[in-house]
Amino acid sequence: MAQDTRALVHALYDAYERGDLERVAALMHDDIDWVMYAPVSVFPFAGPHRGRNAVMTALASISKSYALLHYNREVVVVDGDRAAVMSDVSFRQHVTGRTLRFRVANFLRFANGRLIEFREFVDTFDVVEQALGRELAL
Repeated sequence: MAQDTRALVHALYDAYERGDLERVAALMHDDIDWVMYAPVSVFPFAGPHRGRNAVMTALASISKSYALLHYNREVVVVDGDRAAVMSDVSFRQHVTGRTLRFRVANFLRFANGRLIEFREFVDTFDVVEQALGRELAL
């Protein structure tokens, strides 16, 4: 089981890195429960999404605002049908040309060979400052 999960994780991330959203969609369960924890007012594609179509719409929205520069998986931990992935990522903001670089932690669960649950965490304070191009007043 763990080997299957590890292979699915790598297939999913490889497809995302290549921009192969068709393959990403094929690896998702129809009823996927997806949450990106970040302020929706800054990142409108963040928040909860239910179902493959909603997730694919969110991923398309990311592509409209940002270009993926690199997505380096640093740690992949697999336990049965679950995985945790820590990555160093960079995106270029289309509107400003700014590069956002940050670490992201993802927690995934697979069922019947498909991704059914996804949670993403980042240091939102840091990423918001990078996206806005200024420090936030405290």
